[in-house]
Amino acid sequence: MQQLVEQIRKDELQMAEGGGRSAIERQHEKGRLTARERIAQLIDPQSRFLEFGIYAAFEMYQEWGGAPAAGVVTGVGKICGRDFLIIANDATVKAGSFFPMTAKKVLRAQQMALENHIPTIYLVDSAGIFLPLQEDVFPDTDDFGRVFYNNAVMSARGIPQITAIMGSCVAGGAYLPVMCDKLLMTEGSGLFLAGPALVKAAIGQKISAEELGGAEVHASISGTIDFKEKDDPSCIRRIRELVDKMGERPRAPFDRRPALEPLRDLQDISRLFGADPQEEYDMRQVIACLVDGSEFTEYKAEYGQTLLTGYARLGGFAVGIVANQKMHVREKGKRFEFGGVVYTESANKAARFILDCNQNLIPLVFLHDVNGFMVGREAEHSGIIKAGAKMVSAVSNSVVPKITVVLGGSFGAGHYAMCGKAYSPRFIYAWPTARYAVMGGDQAAGTLVDIKIKQLERSGKLLSEEDKKALFTSVKETYEHQTDPRYGAARLWIDKIIDPAMTREVLIRSLELAALNPDIPKFSVGLLQT
Repeated sequence: MQQLVEQIRKDELQMAEGGGRSAIERQHEKGRLTARERIAQLIDPQSRFLEFGIYAAFEMYQEWGGAPAAGVVTGVGKICGRDFLIIANDATVKAGSFFPMTAKKVLRAQQMALENHIPTIYLVDSAGIFLPLQEDVFPDTDDFGRVFYNNAVMSARGIPQITAIMGSCVAGGAYLPVMCDKLLMTEGSGLFLAGPALVKAAIGQKISAEELGGAEVHASISGTIDFKEKDDPSCIRRIRELVDKMGERPRAPFDRRPALEPLRDLQDISRLFGADPQEEYDMRQVIACLVDGSEFTEYKAEYGQTLLTGYARLGGFAVGIVANQKMHVREKGKRFEFGGVVYTESANKAARFILDCNQNLIPLVFLHDVNGFMVGREAEHSGIIKAGAKMVSAVSNSVVPKITVVLGGSFGAGHYAMCGKAYSPRFIYAWPTARYAVMGGDQAAGTLVDIKIKQLERSGKLLSEEDKKALFTSVKETYEHQTDPRYGAARLWIDKIIDPAMTREVLIRSLELAALNPDIPKFSVGLLQT
Protein backbone atom coordinates (compact mmCIF):
# COMPACT_ATOMS: atom_id res chain seq x y z
CA MET A 1 0.00 0.00 0.00
CA GLN A 2 2.69 2.50 1.03
CA GLN A 3 4.53 1.95 -2.24
CA LEU A 4 1.37 2.76 -4.19
CA VAL A 5 0.76 5.89 -2.10
CA GLU A 6 4.33 7.06 -2.75
CA GLN A 7 3.85 6.53 -6.49
CA ILE A 8 0.72 8.70 -6.41
CA ARG A 9 2.61 11.46 -4.59
CA LYS A 10 5.45 11.28 -7.09
CA ASP A 11 3.02 11.50 -10.02
CA GLU A 12 1.19 14.46 -8.47
CA LEU A 13 4.41 16.40 -7.88
CA GLN A 14 5.39 15.90 -11.50
CA MET A 15 1.96 16.93 -12.83
CA ALA A 16 1.92 19.98 -10.56
CA GLU A 17 4.86 21.34 -12.55
CA GLY A 18 2.53 21.75 -15.52
CA GLY A 19 4.54 22.57 -18.64
CA GLY A 20 7.83 22.33 -16.74
CA ARG A 21 10.39 24.74 -15.28
CA SER A 22 11.08 26.62 -18.52
CA ALA A 23 7.37 27.27 -19.08
CA ILE A 24 7.02 28.45 -15.47
CA GLU A 25 9.95 30.84 -15.97
CA ARG A 26 8.34 32.24 -19.13
CA GLN A 27 5.17 32.92 -17.15
CA HIS A 28 7.21 34.74 -14.50
CA GLU A 29 9.02 36.78 -17.19
CA LYS A 30 5.61 38.14 -18.23
CA GLY A 31 5.12 39.34 -14.66
CA ARG A 32 2.49 36.70 -14.01
CA LEU A 33 2.09 33.96 -11.43
CA THR A 34 1.36 30.35 -12.33
CA ALA A 35 -2.08 28.87 -11.71
CA ARG A 36 -0.94 27.11 -8.54
CA GLU A 37 0.86 30.20 -7.25
CA ARG A 38 -2.31 32.23 -7.76
CA ILE A 39 -4.39 29.68 -5.85
CA ALA A 40 -1.84 29.54 -3.01
CA GLN A 41 -2.11 33.33 -2.58
CA LEU A 42 -5.91 33.35 -2.96
CA ILE A 43 -6.86 30.78 -0.31
CA ASP A 44 -6.52 31.35 3.43
CA PRO A 45 -3.03 30.79 4.88
CA GLN A 46 -2.54 27.32 6.37
CA SER A 47 -5.76 26.07 4.77
CA ARG A 48 -5.63 22.95 2.61
CA PHE A 49 -6.59 23.05 -1.08
CA LEU A 50 -8.58 19.94 -1.98
CA GLU A 51 -7.62 19.45 -5.61
CA PHE A 52 -9.75 17.46 -8.04
CA GLY A 53 -8.76 15.88 -11.33
CA ILE A 54 -4.97 16.27 -11.14
CA TYR A 55 -4.68 13.01 -13.11
CA ALA A 56 -6.90 14.35 -15.92
CA ALA A 57 -5.31 13.53 -19.30
CA PHE A 58 -2.65 11.37 -17.61
CA GLU A 59 -0.69 9.53 -20.34
CA MET A 60 -2.97 11.11 -22.98
CA TYR A 61 -2.19 13.44 -25.93
CA GLN A 62 1.38 12.17 -26.08
CA GLU A 63 1.58 13.02 -29.78
CA TRP A 64 1.12 16.69 -28.78
CA GLY A 65 3.61 16.57 -25.93
CA GLY A 66 0.98 15.72 -23.30
CA ALA A 67 -1.28 17.94 -21.24
CA PRO A 68 -0.44 17.59 -17.51
CA ALA A 69 -3.59 17.87 -15.38
CA ALA A 70 -5.35 18.77 -18.66
CA GLY A 71 -3.91 22.29 -18.42
CA VAL A 72 -6.31 23.46 -15.72
CA VAL A 73 -6.33 23.30 -11.92
CA THR A 74 -9.63 22.67 -10.13
CA GLY A 75 -10.42 22.21 -6.47
CA VAL A 76 -11.91 23.63 -3.31
CA GLY A 77 -10.29 26.00 -0.85
CA LYS A 78 -11.29 28.40 1.90
CA ILE A 79 -11.23 32.14 1.19
CA CYS A 80 -12.02 34.39 4.16
CA GLY A 81 -13.27 31.26 5.89
CA ARG A 82 -15.74 30.35 3.10
CA ASP A 83 -15.59 27.39 0.75
CA PHE A 84 -14.98 28.26 -2.90
CA LEU A 85 -14.50 26.08 -5.94
CA ILE A 86 -11.56 27.42 -7.96
CA ILE A 87 -10.97 26.81 -11.68
CA ALA A 88 -7.60 28.15 -12.85
CA ASN A 89 -6.15 27.80 -16.36
CA ASP A 90 -2.53 26.65 -16.35
CA ALA A 91 -0.83 28.84 -18.96
CA THR A 92 2.36 26.76 -18.69
CA VAL A 93 0.56 23.94 -20.55
CA LYS A 94 0.08 24.93 -24.22
CA ALA A 95 -0.78 28.51 -23.14
CA GLY A 96 -3.76 27.20 -21.19
CA SER A 97 -5.43 25.82 -24.33
CA PHE A 98 -8.51 23.63 -24.00
CA PHE A 99 -7.94 19.97 -24.89
CA PRO A 100 -10.99 17.66 -24.89
CA MET A 101 -10.21 16.60 -21.30
CA THR A 102 -9.72 20.24 -20.29
CA ALA A 103 -13.32 20.99 -21.18
CA LYS A 104 -14.55 17.87 -19.40
CA LYS A 105 -12.55 18.74 -16.29
CA VAL A 106 -13.99 22.27 -16.14
CA LEU A 107 -17.49 20.87 -16.68
CA ARG A 108 -17.01 18.34 -13.87
CA ALA A 109 -15.96 21.17 -11.55
CA GLN A 110 -19.02 23.20 -12.56
CA GLN A 111 -21.21 20.14 -11.95
CA MET A 112 -19.83 19.99 -8.40
CA ALA A 113 -20.63 23.68 -7.98
CA LEU A 114 -24.17 23.19 -9.27
CA GLU A 115 -24.97 20.11 -7.20
CA ASN A 116 -23.50 21.50 -4.00
CA HIS A 117 -24.13 25.24 -4.49
CA ILE A 118 -20.41 26.04 -4.12
CA PRO A 119 -19.46 29.65 -4.98
CA THR A 120 -16.96 29.57 -7.84
CA ILE A 121 -13.93 31.60 -8.86
CA TYR A 122 -12.38 31.39 -12.35
CA LEU A 123 -8.76 32.48 -12.85
CA VAL A 124 -8.62 32.84 -16.62
CA ASP A 125 -5.37 32.61 -18.59
CA SER A 126 -6.12 30.64 -21.75
CA ALA A 127 -5.43 30.85 -25.46
CA GLY A 128 -8.76 29.10 -26.15
CA ILE A 129 -9.46 25.80 -27.90
CA PHE A 130 -6.49 23.62 -28.89
CA LEU A 131 -7.14 23.85 -32.62
CA PRO A 132 -5.62 20.51 -33.76
CA LEU A 133 -8.31 18.78 -31.67
CA GLN A 134 -11.12 21.30 -32.14
CA GLU A 135 -13.63 18.72 -33.38
CA ASP A 136 -13.43 16.98 -30.00
CA VAL A 137 -13.67 20.21 -27.99
CA PHE A 138 -16.20 22.40 -29.74
CA PRO A 139 -19.74 21.16 -30.46
CA ASP A 140 -21.08 18.46 -28.13
CA THR A 141 -23.09 18.69 -24.90
CA ASP A 142 -20.02 17.83 -22.81
CA ASP A 143 -17.66 20.12 -24.71
CA PHE A 144 -16.41 23.71 -24.44
CA GLY A 145 -19.71 25.47 -25.14
CA ARG A 146 -21.38 23.79 -22.18
CA VAL A 147 -19.15 25.84 -19.88
CA PHE A 148 -21.04 29.04 -20.73
CA TYR A 149 -24.38 27.23 -20.47
CA ASN A 150 -23.39 26.27 -16.94
CA ASN A 151 -22.36 29.86 -16.18
CA ALA A 152 -25.90 30.97 -17.00
CA VAL A 153 -27.56 28.15 -15.05
CA MET A 154 -25.35 28.72 -11.98
CA SER A 155 -26.16 32.42 -12.03
CA ALA A 156 -29.89 31.71 -12.28
CA ARG A 157 -29.64 29.38 -9.25
CA GLY A 158 -27.96 32.04 -7.16
CA ILE A 159 -24.51 30.41 -7.08
CA PRO A 160 -21.97 33.28 -6.91
CA GLN A 161 -19.30 33.37 -9.65
CA ILE A 162 -16.27 35.66 -9.82
CA THR A 163 -13.86 35.76 -12.74
CA ALA A 164 -10.39 37.29 -12.92
CA ILE A 165 -8.76 37.63 -16.35
CA MET A 166 -5.04 37.26 -15.66
CA GLY A 167 -3.72 36.70 -19.17
CA SER A 168 -5.38 35.70 -22.44
CA CYS A 169 -9.14 35.34 -22.78
CA VAL A 170 -10.09 35.00 -26.42
CA ALA A 171 -12.75 33.78 -28.86
CA GLY A 172 -15.70 31.90 -27.34
CA GLY A 173 -13.89 31.80 -24.01
CA ALA A 174 -14.52 35.54 -23.69
CA TYR A 175 -18.13 34.78 -22.77
CA LEU A 176 -17.22 32.99 -19.53
CA PRO A 177 -16.09 36.04 -17.53
CA VAL A 178 -18.86 38.29 -18.81
CA MET A 179 -21.51 35.78 -17.69
CA CYS A 180 -20.25 35.85 -14.10
CA ASP A 181 -21.30 38.13 -11.23
CA LYS A 182 -18.06 40.06 -10.92
CA LEU A 183 -15.26 40.54 -13.44
CA LEU A 184 -11.70 41.62 -12.72
CA MET A 185 -8.87 42.09 -15.20
CA THR A 186 -5.15 42.70 -14.82
CA GLU A 187 -3.17 45.17 -16.91
CA GLY A 188 -1.48 43.47 -19.84
CA SER A 189 -4.28 40.91 -20.21
CA GLY A 190 -6.49 40.62 -23.27
CA LEU A 191 -10.23 40.05 -23.62
CA PHE A 192 -11.66 39.83 -27.14
CA LEU A 193 -13.76 37.62 -29.40
CA ALA A 194 -11.04 37.77 -32.06
CA GLY A 195 -7.37 38.65 -31.61
CA PRO A 196 -5.50 41.22 -33.73
CA ALA A 197 -4.35 38.66 -36.34
CA LEU A 198 -7.87 37.31 -36.86
CA VAL A 199 -9.34 40.83 -36.99
CA LYS A 200 -6.86 41.76 -39.71
CA ALA A 201 -7.65 38.59 -41.67
CA ALA A 202 -11.43 39.04 -41.29
CA ILE A 203 -11.93 42.77 -41.86
CA GLY A 204 -8.47 44.13 -42.72
CA GLN A 205 -8.24 46.27 -39.59
CA LYS A 206 -4.80 46.70 -38.02
CA ILE A 207 -4.91 47.14 -34.25
CA SER A 208 -2.81 46.20 -31.23
CA ALA A 209 -4.02 43.75 -28.60
CA GLU A 210 -4.10 46.50 -25.97
CA GLU A 211 -6.19 48.82 -28.17
CA LEU A 212 -8.49 45.99 -29.15
CA GLY A 213 -9.27 44.49 -25.76
CA GLY A 214 -6.88 45.53 -23.02
CA ALA A 215 -7.82 46.24 -19.42
CA GLU A 216 -8.01 50.01 -19.98
CA VAL A 217 -10.40 49.55 -22.93
CA HIS A 218 -12.78 47.34 -20.96
CA ALA A 219 -12.55 49.46 -17.80
CA SER A 220 -13.17 52.90 -19.37
CA ILE A 221 -14.65 52.39 -22.86
CA SER A 222 -16.66 49.16 -23.16
CA GLY A 223 -17.45 49.00 -19.44
CA THR A 224 -17.17 45.23 -19.57
CA ILE A 225 -15.07 44.73 -16.46
CA ASP A 226 -15.82 45.78 -12.89
CA PHE A 227 -12.28 46.11 -11.56
CA LYS A 228 -8.99 46.88 -13.32
CA GLU A 229 -5.99 45.65 -11.36
CA LYS A 230 -2.27 46.35 -11.80
CA ASP A 231 -1.01 42.78 -11.48
CA ASP A 232 -1.75 39.31 -10.12
CA PRO A 233 -1.17 40.06 -6.40
CA SER A 234 -3.37 43.18 -6.61
CA CYS A 235 -6.10 41.18 -8.36
CA ILE A 236 -5.98 38.40 -5.77
CA ARG A 237 -6.23 40.92 -2.91
CA ARG A 238 -9.30 42.45 -4.59
CA ILE A 239 -10.98 39.05 -4.93
CA ARG A 240 -10.48 38.43 -1.22
CA GLU A 241 -11.96 41.88 -0.44
CA LEU A 242 -15.05 41.01 -2.49
CA VAL A 243 -15.43 37.59 -0.90
CA ASP A 244 -15.16 39.11 2.57
CA LYS A 245 -18.34 41.16 1.92
CA MET A 246 -20.52 38.27 0.76
CA GLY A 247 -23.54 37.26 2.84
CA GLU A 248 -24.27 33.84 4.31
CA ARG A 249 -26.76 31.51 2.66
CA PRO A 250 -29.04 28.79 4.09
CA ARG A 251 -27.55 25.32 4.55
CA ALA A 252 -28.88 21.81 4.08
CA PRO A 253 -31.01 20.30 6.88
CA PHE A 254 -28.58 17.48 7.67
CA ASP A 255 -27.92 16.69 11.31
CA ARG A 256 -24.47 17.72 12.57
CA ARG A 257 -23.06 17.64 16.07
CA PRO A 258 -19.59 18.22 17.54
CA ALA A 259 -17.18 15.71 16.02
CA LEU A 260 -15.38 12.93 17.88
CA GLU A 261 -12.11 11.40 16.74
CA PRO A 262 -12.21 7.67 15.89
CA LEU A 263 -11.02 5.34 18.63
CA ARG A 264 -9.00 3.44 16.05
CA ASP A 265 -5.91 5.01 14.51
CA LEU A 266 -6.37 6.05 10.87
CA GLN A 267 -2.94 4.62 10.13
CA ASP A 268 -4.39 1.16 10.88
CA ILE A 269 -6.32 1.26 7.59
CA SER A 270 -3.38 0.11 5.49
CA ARG A 271 -2.81 -2.82 7.85
CA LEU A 272 -6.49 -3.80 8.01
CA PHE A 273 -7.23 -3.53 4.31
CA GLY A 274 -6.46 -6.50 2.08
CA ALA A 275 -4.99 -5.25 -1.20
CA ASP A 276 -5.08 -8.82 -2.54
CA PRO A 277 -8.56 -9.23 -4.08
CA GLN A 278 -8.71 -12.81 -2.77
CA GLU A 279 -7.84 -11.81 0.79
CA GLU A 280 -10.52 -11.58 3.46
CA TYR A 281 -10.76 -8.61 5.81
CA ASP A 282 -13.46 -7.15 8.03
CA MET A 283 -14.84 -3.90 6.57
CA ARG A 284 -16.22 -3.07 10.02
CA GLN A 285 -12.67 -2.51 11.19
CA VAL A 286 -12.01 -0.10 8.30
CA ILE A 287 -15.21 1.80 9.12
CA ALA A 288 -14.08 2.02 12.76
CA CYS A 289 -10.99 3.94 11.58
CA LEU A 290 -13.15 6.48 9.76
CA VAL A 291 -16.24 7.32 11.78
CA ASP A 292 -16.67 9.45 14.90
CA GLY A 293 -15.94 7.53 18.08
CA SER A 294 -15.61 4.38 15.91
CA GLU A 295 -19.36 3.96 16.47
CA PHE A 296 -21.30 2.15 13.73
CA THR A 297 -24.97 1.30 14.28
CA GLU A 298 -25.40 -1.64 11.95
CA TYR A 299 -28.72 -2.12 10.16
CA LYS A 300 -29.96 -5.72 9.64
CA ALA A 301 -26.59 -7.05 10.81
CA GLU A 302 -27.58 -10.73 10.57
CA TYR A 303 -29.17 -10.48 7.12
CA GLY A 304 -27.43 -10.18 3.74
CA GLN A 305 -24.07 -10.17 5.46
CA THR A 306 -21.86 -9.61 2.40
CA LEU A 307 -23.05 -6.00 2.39
CA LEU A 308 -22.81 -3.80 5.47
CA THR A 309 -25.37 -1.05 6.05
CA GLY A 310 -25.60 1.22 9.04
CA TYR A 311 -25.55 4.67 10.61
CA ALA A 312 -22.57 6.64 11.88
CA ARG A 313 -21.18 10.15 12.12
CA LEU A 314 -18.36 11.71 10.13
CA GLY A 315 -17.06 15.02 11.41
CA GLY A 316 -20.32 15.27 13.35
CA PHE A 317 -22.51 14.69 10.27
CA ALA A 318 -25.01 11.83 10.49
CA VAL A 319 -24.38 9.49 7.54
CA GLY A 320 -25.61 6.18 6.21
CA ILE A 321 -22.87 3.79 5.11
CA VAL A 322 -23.21 1.08 2.46
CA ALA A 323 -20.04 -1.02 2.32
CA ASN A 324 -19.01 -4.34 0.81
CA GLN A 325 -17.99 -6.89 3.44
CA LYS A 326 -15.00 -8.99 2.35
CA MET A 327 -15.37 -11.65 5.04
CA HIS A 328 -16.86 -14.89 3.73
CA VAL A 329 -20.05 -16.01 5.47
CA ARG A 330 -19.65 -19.46 7.01
CA GLU A 331 -22.67 -20.19 9.17
CA LYS A 332 -23.88 -23.66 10.03
CA GLY A 333 -27.11 -24.53 8.28
CA LYS A 334 -26.70 -21.72 5.74
CA ARG A 335 -25.05 -21.57 2.33
CA PHE A 336 -21.44 -20.42 2.05
CA GLU A 337 -21.30 -16.81 0.77
CA PHE A 338 -18.27 -15.13 -0.79
CA GLY A 339 -17.21 -11.78 0.67
CA GLY A 340 -17.46 -8.87 -1.75
CA VAL A 341 -20.29 -10.50 -3.72
CA VAL A 342 -23.78 -8.99 -3.71
CA TYR A 343 -26.44 -11.64 -3.05
CA THR A 344 -30.22 -11.28 -3.28
CA GLU A 345 -30.57 -10.69 0.47
CA SER A 346 -27.80 -8.07 0.60
CA ALA A 347 -29.24 -6.20 -2.39
CA ASN A 348 -32.71 -6.16 -0.79
CA LYS A 349 -31.22 -4.94 2.49
CA ALA A 350 -29.25 -2.16 0.81
CA ALA A 351 -32.25 -0.98 -1.20
CA ARG A 352 -34.39 -0.64 1.93
CA PHE A 353 -31.58 1.08 3.84
CA ILE A 354 -31.02 3.63 1.02
CA LEU A 355 -34.75 4.39 0.98
CA ASP A 356 -34.66 4.89 4.75
CA CYS A 357 -31.73 7.34 4.55
CA ASN A 358 -33.60 9.38 1.95
CA GLN A 359 -36.74 9.34 4.08
CA ASN A 360 -34.73 10.72 7.02
CA LEU A 361 -32.41 13.17 5.19
CA ILE A 362 -29.21 11.24 5.90
CA PRO A 363 -26.35 11.56 3.36
CA LEU A 364 -24.96 8.29 2.01
CA VAL A 365 -21.36 7.06 1.86
CA PHE A 366 -20.54 4.04 -0.34
CA LEU A 367 -17.34 2.03 0.28
CA HIS A 368 -16.50 -0.24 -2.66
CA ASP A 369 -14.75 -3.55 -2.72
CA VAL A 370 -17.22 -5.47 -4.83
CA ASN A 371 -16.76 -8.43 -7.16
CA GLY A 372 -20.26 -8.08 -8.61
CA PHE A 373 -23.61 -9.80 -8.18
CA MET A 374 -23.86 -13.53 -7.50
CA VAL A 375 -24.51 -15.70 -10.55
CA GLY A 376 -25.70 -19.27 -11.11
CA ARG A 377 -28.90 -21.26 -10.84
CA GLU A 378 -29.51 -20.69 -7.15
CA ALA A 379 -28.93 -16.93 -7.51
CA GLU A 380 -31.24 -16.65 -10.52
CA HIS A 381 -33.96 -18.64 -8.80
CA SER A 382 -33.69 -16.40 -5.74
CA GLY A 383 -34.46 -13.34 -7.88
CA ILE A 384 -31.00 -11.75 -8.01
CA ILE A 385 -31.91 -9.63 -11.06
CA LYS A 386 -35.05 -8.38 -9.35
CA ALA A 387 -33.19 -7.54 -6.13
CA GLY A 388 -30.34 -5.89 -8.04
CA ALA A 389 -32.78 -3.77 -10.00
CA LYS A 390 -34.38 -2.66 -6.74
CA MET A 391 -31.03 -1.56 -5.34
CA VAL A 392 -30.05 0.24 -8.54
CA SER A 393 -33.42 2.02 -8.56
CA ALA A 394 -32.97 3.15 -4.96
CA VAL A 395 -29.49 4.52 -5.73
CA SER A 396 -30.71 6.21 -8.92
CA ASN A 397 -33.60 8.02 -7.27
CA SER A 398 -31.74 8.97 -4.09
CA VAL A 399 -31.97 12.72 -3.39
CA VAL A 400 -29.59 13.01 -0.43
CA PRO A 401 -25.89 13.55 -1.20
CA LYS A 402 -24.00 10.41 -2.21
CA ILE A 403 -20.22 10.14 -1.77
CA THR A 404 -18.32 7.15 -3.13
CA VAL A 405 -14.90 5.74 -2.24
CA VAL A 406 -13.46 2.84 -4.25
CA LEU A 407 -11.13 0.95 -1.90
CA GLY A 408 -10.44 -2.21 -3.87
CA GLY A 409 -12.36 -3.91 -6.65
CA SER A 410 -15.42 -2.37 -8.25
CA PHE A 411 -16.52 -4.78 -10.93
CA GLY A 412 -19.54 -5.32 -13.14
CA ALA A 413 -23.01 -4.25 -12.10
CA GLY A 414 -21.74 -4.08 -8.52
CA HIS A 415 -20.00 -0.84 -9.52
CA TYR A 416 -23.36 0.59 -10.60
CA ALA A 417 -25.35 -0.58 -7.56
CA MET A 418 -22.71 0.86 -5.22
CA CYS A 419 -23.13 4.32 -6.77
CA GLY A 420 -20.45 4.37 -9.45
CA LYS A 421 -19.81 7.47 -11.55
CA ALA A 422 -22.91 6.95 -13.72
CA TYR A 423 -25.14 7.22 -10.62
CA SER A 424 -24.26 10.84 -9.81
CA PRO A 425 -22.25 10.72 -6.61
CA ARG A 426 -21.52 14.26 -5.49
CA PHE A 427 -17.87 13.18 -5.20
CA ILE A 428 -16.10 9.95 -6.14
CA TYR A 429 -12.69 9.02 -4.75
CA ALA A 430 -10.40 6.02 -5.04
CA TRP A 431 -7.55 4.50 -3.07
CA PRO A 432 -4.37 3.62 -4.99
CA THR A 433 -5.44 -0.04 -4.60
CA ALA A 434 -8.69 0.52 -6.52
CA ARG A 435 -9.47 -1.56 -9.58
CA TYR A 436 -12.61 -1.49 -11.64
CA ALA A 437 -13.91 -2.82 -14.90
CA VAL A 438 -16.59 -5.14 -16.24
CA MET A 439 -14.81 -8.10 -14.64
CA GLY A 440 -11.48 -9.05 -13.08
CA GLY A 441 -8.28 -9.35 -15.11
CA ASP A 442 -8.03 -13.16 -15.20
CA GLN A 443 -11.68 -13.67 -16.19
CA ALA A 444 -11.57 -10.90 -18.79
CA ALA A 445 -8.28 -12.05 -20.29
CA GLY A 446 -9.54 -15.65 -20.46
CA THR A 447 -12.73 -14.57 -22.23
CA LEU A 448 -10.95 -12.25 -24.67
CA VAL A 449 -8.27 -14.82 -25.48
CA ASP A 450 -10.91 -17.53 -26.14
CA ILE A 451 -12.65 -15.21 -28.59
CA LYS A 452 -9.36 -14.33 -30.31
CA ILE A 453 -8.30 -17.98 -30.61
CA LYS A 454 -11.64 -18.93 -32.18
CA GLN A 455 -11.31 -16.07 -34.66
CA LEU A 456 -7.82 -17.24 -35.65
CA GLU A 457 -8.93 -20.87 -35.91
CA ARG A 458 -11.77 -19.90 -38.23
CA SER A 459 -9.20 -18.24 -40.48
CA GLY A 460 -7.15 -21.44 -40.49
CA LYS A 461 -4.42 -20.43 -38.02
CA LEU A 462 -3.70 -22.77 -35.08
CA LEU A 463 -1.82 -21.48 -32.02
CA SER A 464 0.59 -23.48 -29.92
CA GLU A 465 0.20 -23.61 -26.14
CA GLU A 466 3.14 -21.22 -25.86
CA ASP A 467 1.46 -18.77 -28.26
CA LYS A 468 -1.76 -18.99 -26.24
CA LYS A 469 0.08 -18.24 -23.00
CA ALA A 470 1.84 -15.26 -24.59
CA LEU A 471 -1.47 -13.97 -25.94
CA PHE A 472 -3.10 -14.39 -22.52
CA THR A 473 -0.25 -12.47 -20.82
CA SER A 474 -0.42 -9.65 -23.37
CA VAL A 475 -4.20 -9.28 -23.14
CA LYS A 476 -4.15 -9.43 -19.33
CA GLU A 477 -1.45 -6.74 -19.07
CA THR A 478 -3.42 -4.40 -21.35
CA TYR A 479 -6.66 -5.04 -19.48
CA GLU A 480 -5.11 -4.58 -16.05
CA HIS A 481 -3.50 -1.31 -17.16
CA GLN A 482 -7.01 -0.07 -17.91
CA THR A 483 -8.25 -1.10 -14.44
CA ASP A 484 -5.54 1.01 -12.74
CA PRO A 485 -7.20 3.94 -10.89
CA ARG A 486 -4.86 6.37 -12.69
CA TYR A 487 -6.35 5.27 -16.00
CA GLY A 488 -9.83 6.05 -14.68
CA ALA A 489 -8.71 9.31 -13.07
CA ALA A 490 -7.17 10.40 -16.39
CA ARG A 491 -10.65 10.15 -17.91
CA LEU A 492 -12.35 11.78 -14.88
CA TRP A 493 -14.15 8.60 -13.83
CA ILE A 494 -12.58 9.41 -10.45
CA ASP A 495 -12.36 12.89 -8.92
CA LYS A 496 -9.28 12.17 -6.85
CA ILE A 497 -7.00 9.30 -5.84
CA ILE A 498 -6.47 9.64 -2.10
CA ASP A 499 -4.11 8.29 0.52
CA PRO A 500 -6.23 5.91 2.67
CA ALA A 501 -5.07 7.81 5.77
CA MET A 502 -6.74 10.96 4.32
CA THR A 503 -10.11 9.27 3.76
CA ARG A 504 -11.81 10.62 6.87
CA GLU A 505 -10.64 14.19 6.21
CA VAL A 506 -11.72 14.08 2.56
CA LEU A 507 -15.14 12.63 3.42
CA ILE A 508 -15.76 15.31 6.05
CA ARG A 509 -14.77 18.09 3.61
CA SER A 510 -17.09 16.55 1.01
CA LEU A 511 -19.99 16.50 3.48
CA GLU A 512 -19.32 20.14 4.36
CA LEU A 513 -19.48 21.04 0.68
CA ALA A 514 -22.64 19.00 0.11
CA ALA A 515 -24.29 20.82 3.02
CA LEU A 516 -23.94 24.16 1.17
CA ASN A 517 -26.94 23.19 -0.96
CA PRO A 518 -30.15 23.60 1.06
CA ASP A 519 -32.42 22.30 -1.70
CA ILE A 520 -33.41 18.64 -1.28
CA PRO A 521 -35.83 17.48 -4.02
CA LYS A 522 -38.89 15.49 -3.08
CA PHE A 523 -37.96 11.83 -2.70
CA SER A 524 -39.95 9.37 -4.75
CA VAL A 525 -39.22 6.07 -6.48
CA GLY A 526 -40.75 4.43 -9.50
CA LEU A 527 -42.07 0.92 -9.82
CA LEU A 528 -40.05 -1.49 -7.63
CA GLN A 529 -39.97 -5.23 -8.23
CA THR A 530 -41.08 -7.10 -5.10
